[in-house]
Amino acid sequence: MIFIGRVMAVARKDLLAEWRNRESFTAMFYFAFLVLFLFNFALGADQALIRGASSGLLWLAFTFTSVLGLGRSVQGEMENDCLEGLLLYPIQREAIYLGKLLGNFSVILVVELVILPLFAILYNMDLWSQIPKLLLIAVPGTLGFAAAGTLLSSMTAGLRAREAMLPFLLFPLTIPLILSAVKGTEVVLRGEPFELAMPWVKLIAAFDVVFLVTSLLTFEYLVEE
Repeated sequence: MIFIGRVMAVARKDLLAEWRNRESFTAMFYFAFLVLFLFNFALGADQALIRGASSGLLWLAFTFTSVLGLGRSVQGEMENDCLEGLLLYPIQREAIYLGKLLGNFSVILVVELVILPLFAILYNMDLWSQIPKLLLIAVPGTLGFAAAGTLLSSMTAGLRAREAMLPFLLFPLTIPLILSAVKGTEVVLRGEPFELAMPWVKLIAAFDVVFLVTSLLTFEYLVEE
């Protein structure tokens, strides 16, 4: 219970900081709108083309905005050596990692919940009945992406080119996760039975376990370096 309390304290700190300035949320939402709007403009009114690319476009918006949020969450910790102070606090490094993961995951998921209706409106798609199924894919997919992103953003926080290094490292690492999420989402958007998406959901869950275990084992050593 003490460990969980420490995790929640770190997450609460990050969420309160975001609630006070809303910088990450505003930047992520605006960027997601631009991505969806530009691709909507590029694809035009060809509904067949839009439906064929819809799952990829949706996860393109999810992942790009997630990287922006992950990067900004660590930039705030760099001010006044807050990250160093957090690491000096006498708690387990795993609690710090899980707390920051929970905070990042919560912010990203809220933005995704805003993106879904925006996506439905811009691309003239009826997603309302499919949202529960989409969330069954989006939630574990986002968790795995946030798990890897939280680790890498903490690792690259002290680098000069951290804005470039984070996506450079994160996207190759999470390609299998993103492809699985895209394939599962494609099944849902086509209106096919959700059972066809279950193999992709199981694969996403497997990647989540791998990313979480690896991050918990390596977080302490990476942030110390």
